[in-house]
Amino acid sequence: MTQRVALAFSGGLDTTVCVPLLEEEYGYDEVIGVTVDVGQPKAEFEEAEETAAALDLEHYVVDATEEFAQLCLDSVRANADYQGYPLGTSLARPVIAQAILEVALEHDCTGIAHGCTGKGNDQLRFEAVWRSSDLEVIAPVRELGLTREWEMEYAEKKSLPVQGGNEGVWSIDTNIWSRSIEGGHLEDPSYVPPEDIYEWTTTPTGESETIELEFENGYPVALNGEAYGPVELIETLNELAGSYGVGRTDMMEDRMLGLKVRENYEHPAATTLLNAHEGLEQLVLTKEERDFKTLVDNEWSQKGYEGLVDAPLVSALEGFIEETQTKVTGTVTIKLQGGQARVVGRDSEYAVYSESAASFNTETVDGIKQEDATGVAKYHGFQSRLANKVTAAVTEAANKSKESEESEESEEEDTLKADGGTFE
Repeated sequence: MTQRVALAFSGGLDTTVCVPLLEEEYGYDEVIGVTVDVGQPKAEFEEAEETAAALDLEHYVVDATEEFAQLCLDSVRANADYQGYPLGTSLARPVIAQAILEVALEHDCTGIAHGCTGKGNDQLRFEAVWRSSDLEVIAPVRELGLTREWEMEYAEKKSLPVQGGNEGVWSIDTNIWSRSIEGGHLEDPSYVPPEDIYEWTTTPTGESETIELEFENGYPVALNGEAYGPVELIETLNELAGSYGVGRTDMMEDRMLGLKVRENYEHPAATTLLNAHEGLEQLVLTKEERDFKTLVDNEWSQKGYEGLVDAPLVSALEGFIEETQTKVTGTVTIKLQGGQARVVGRDSEYAVYSESAASFNTETVDGIKQEDATGVAKYHGFQSRLANKVTAAVTEAANKSKESEESEESEEEDTLKADGGTFE
């Protein structure tokens, strides 16, 4: 029986060297490469196809852009971020992993492999999906302890068609929702990156533009009055907001394995949509809903970062999110300027807001007068004041008792000294 393995294939150095290694070190008869489209540049697919052809590798390309874009908009409803930046790569990995798994099963593979190292997050995200199957999961770079230097020497020895990409300076991962840049000099936390690491965002200027986003049930559906599908909306906002420098993040990120790494990201559309969505939630949700949803959103985000978007917990969390989003319908006005996407206006029929009640020029609203707040003001902080008063009274009594004891001891000592005695 032919032993066949499906390889997550990008055409880069890691996955290229994995092809002969899977045959030589793991004994597979056939390797098939699978590349999944989640919005990468066309040049990456061209590179993958050219490399696959040079390797005589059976190669499949799966388009999962729509599915991934929908997941990105699901993440907006959960206000999803990790340590301050929008989830991007982490959301793409389970989508990619599932697509590769389906190809592997369709072609009767007995194994499934990736080119991740043993230091990153992606190995965990891929394998969380793949280990739900009976296929052998293989990670040559991790399992064989390969270094980039060894891989380059091996590729040269084998005459493998590899390209460093951007002259090998940066490690870049791109999808429709975000672009990450790491490696090289960026591994030094004190290194100030040059402008040329950015492609989606321009250097912020004083210029500005105001846009209007429309939401239905928590999903963005229109820009400036024109309806958009998920992919088209994200692509349009990436270009528009990116032209004002919106969506740059330079951070020290804590990976799942405990390593702290320097990461740079670009995410113009994600930043704009997340800011707009949160601005609308501020208008339509009660304080109690918002407070509790913060806890729910944090849990959803953590699972999203771990690549576990199909976990039972996520399904349960989304039950609450779905209920709250029935009211997150309306429009948000955003000002793009100086690298920021600021909410400057919001409107919804579900607004938990009364202009007359909030106005300083209104005396009575729904039968409630300003003077009615007097009773509330008297009770506000009552328990804290009472606790402080009790504590002060107990402390004062203790101090008086101590002073009394010290006074008695002093009088006893004076009496003994007057009688010629000693005090012990």
